[in-house]
Amino acid sequence: MLYTIIKALHIIFMVSYFAGIFYLVRIFVYYKDTDAFDETKKNILREQYTFMARRLWNIITVPAGVIMTVCGLAMIFFNFNLMKTPWFHLKLTFLVGLAVYHYWCWKKVLKLKALNGKTLDTANIKLRQANEIATFILFLVVFTVILKSMVIEYWWQLIAGFFVLVFLIMMTVKLVNKGKGKRAR
Repeated sequence: MLYTIIKALHIIFMVSYFAGIFYLVRIFVYYKDTDAFDETKKNILREQYTFMARRLWNIITVPAGVIMTVCGLAMIFFNFNLMKTPWFHLKLTFLVGLAVYHYWCWKKVLKLKALNGKTLDTANIKLRQANEIATFILFLVVFTVILKSMVIEYWWQLIAGFFVLVFLIMMTVKLVNKGKGKRAR
């Protein structure tokens, strides 16, 4: 019963963490979108976006990530046999990717604060594409956890499907961004 409760908490805080990460990178995009605004509007919005990013990071994303991680480690502690399964090693590999993405987000939050309203040097399209990385990691982790050993057995079909998904999402981001540029003229 305790294991099941910890698993439920792990899932709840995983959802909270990803909600924070998804919205955080969207705030970076909104901050960058202010480049074309007049100075007064730009300064007000950038100050607000910086405030929002810091609050989201410190109050939702990091605490949810810590609780998610603690629950995940507790699950390993209570069921160490997970460490003997190939699918779990694959999940842990994807979580290393999530940790790298988390670090990138943290550096961007610190950078926004240090900019004091100045322009963010990352291109808008790069931020929009980076916004999808968490989605890809979420797909990889969830499919791995749900399919377990089938992930290993059908790896090439899953990789092919994943690359199709990545391609479709990236093309959608480019098309939406392209359409946005035409409407702004």
